[in-house]
Amino acid sequence: MTSPTSAARRVERIPAVRILARVGNAAIGILHILIGAIALAVAFGAGGGGDADQSGALQALVAVPGGLFVVWAVIVGLIALALWQILQTIVAPKATTRVVEIAKGVVYAVLAVTAIGIAAGGRSDASSSETSASSRLLSLPGGVFLLAAIGLAIVGVGIGFIVNGATHRFERGLRLPPNALAGVTTTLGRVGYISKGVALGIVGGLVVAGAVTFDPGKASGLDGALKSLTQLPFGVFLLILIAVGLIAYGVFWCVRAVAVRL
Repeated sequence: MTSPTSAARRVERIPAVRILARVGNAAIGILHILIGAIALAVAFGAGGGGDADQSGALQALVAVPGGLFVVWAVIVGLIALALWQILQTIVAPKATTRVVEIAKGVVYAVLAVTAIGIAAGGRSDASSSETSASSRLLSLPGGVFLLAAIGLAIVGVGIGFIVNGATHRFERGLRLPPNALAGVTTTLGRVGYISKGVALGIVGGLVVAGAVTFDPGKASGLDGALKSLTQLPFGVFLLILIAVGLIAYGVFWCVRAVAVRL
């Protein structure tokens, strides 16, 4: 009888599956490039009301000619990437690795569902949704502690991104071919990982602040976190750095989609 691991490895080696995984990598890259571009617009006072998060990036895509086609391509990529993570979960040798891989798959699946809703004509306001969810948590017994724990977990993920970028740990699984793209890809990855880690750290910090002050309005997700920087001394400068870093992270994923051996 064929084991699930052997079956997953065979599926993983199918060329069409690998191509779809590359499309998924490119989809993640496109979203981060758009988020970074929206954040830059906010920094220079030209945000136009756009949200600097995944839903805002998707809505910005839909608004341009031909953008709906790109959004559906992103949806296909995200679904493919979620399925790819399931395969990676099955073949992963360690339990901790399996947990990480399945968590990534869930994130990609949620993004795909959000994108499908936007492509179908709906609108998604992630900041309002996250604020409402925080408000509901705070109304529950012990909700303050749960919300604070969620914030600390997000901070922990952000620290993990920073460590991965600073120590080059993310390069271990890249399997880059020895060509000119290798150095470009790793440099973009280092800048991108650190920048995304800082952004997540700010998001998590605001969630914790929302729990401590009993103010769900502070827990408004990535968009709220980035826009809050404009209210701080030198915050616009920091926002520009993070935005450029998020664009670098997006380009890293796009280059990775082409250059990395799966």
